[in-house]
Amino acid sequence: MSEKFDAIVVGAGPAGNAAAYTLAKAGLSVLQIERGEAPGSKNVQGAILYSDALERIIPDFREDAPLERHIIEQRMWVMDDESYIGTHFRSNDFSKPPHNRYTIIRAKFDKWFSKKVQEAGALVICETTVKELLRDKTGKVIGVETDRTEGKIYADVVVLADGVNSTLARKAGFRPELEPKHVALAVKEIHFLPKETVESRFNIQKGQGVVIEMMGKLTKGMMGTGFLYTNNDSISVGVGVMLSDLMRQKMTPYELLEQTKNHPSIKPLLEGGEMKEYAAHLIPEGGYHAIPQVFGDGWLIAGDSGMFVNAVHREGSNLAMTTGRMAAETIIDLRASGKAMSAANLAEYRRRLDDSFVIKDMKKYKDLPEIFHSNNQFFTTYPELVNRSAYTMLTVDGVDKRSKEKEIFASFREQRSLFGMLGDAFKLWRAFR
Repeated sequence: MSEKFDAIVVGAGPAGNAAAYTLAKAGLSVLQIERGEAPGSKNVQGAILYSDALERIIPDFREDAPLERHIIEQRMWVMDDESYIGTHFRSNDFSKPPHNRYTIIRAKFDKWFSKKVQEAGALVICETTVKELLRDKTGKVIGVETDRTEGKIYADVVVLADGVNSTLARKAGFRPELEPKHVALAVKEIHFLPKETVESRFNIQKGQGVVIEMMGKLTKGMMGTGFLYTNNDSISVGVGVMLSDLMRQKMTPYELLEQTKNHPSIKPLLEGGEMKEYAAHLIPEGGYHAIPQVFGDGWLIAGDSGMFVNAVHREGSNLAMTTGRMAAETIIDLRASGKAMSAANLAEYRRRLDDSFVIKDMKKYKDLPEIFHSNNQFFTTYPELVNRSAYTMLTVDGVDKRSKEKEIFASFREQRSLFGMLGDAFKLWRAFR
């Protein structure tokens, strides 16, 4: 294949599809390359779709996108080994169209998105691996080399959207080797149940959904979280922890997921379900400080490959689609003004990112990853203390409430000390302010 394209997009996840669709819709000749058998076959997430990000790309996506349930209730659980304490937010406003968030099955959704990319005019090639980037004598990226016969393909610009473990970006020297402390390994299962059972179990009506985000002792002292999402006729349940912690604990992801599923608060929600799907994937959670250089001479990086995940709010797909779209819009505008795809001109992409919610949100929480890495009491001691405190106060046993309060305060002082608690509170305040 020797044809030259205006742009090549590597990867067919949310970022790659957003970039390829936006470019093709603007009339550019676009080649999208995906190593999986089909778009979505290599892509895994919880998964939640944030409609605002997609609506900016395909305004009428709700007409035929394979959406599961629109989310009307968010639950946050802080867990010990036997219980949880948490908050719920449920609003009927979330049931009023247009809906803000949906659960999706990535394999279905990515195939739909890829079809839209092709309808927009892009050429999509699957089961093809990009071995390396092609460069001219000055070092400018001018295309890619694939594992196909005569596999050198040329383009004015290449968008790298090939995931957190992007070998292309690393081989080209655009970003360093992944550090285990910057990525989480998440595992999930999908348990199938009749839709009526899902609705009655979570107190929802047809089309409505619930999301449960969990933290605490379910990660066994490791930095991480769990999740449970309701789909149309299934429930997605999973847990993710930092790869560095998992290596140190010498636990298998499967063991961690089994313990999560058997927690007394989670097991009844899965009862009677048939587990049909199991998947594992890496999530970039290094935060703002882990973002690499995302532009250069003839290339841009979008999505997980650029470490664009807001771990605090569990947002990833919206950042992927937004960065993919903004990368494409940068290319489109440069082309319209007759400017070259040089590093100096493509720097506009980073300027646009800096002005967007993507960088603003990631910058806001830039110090949290390091705080959680070095303070595992937020995943062990505090969840246990808070849950035991609730149990103590809610147990009616003839002991007066003032005595119970003294017992609770004593347990906190014994576990963390007054100065320890003040220090922890100050760390969190500084990280969230």
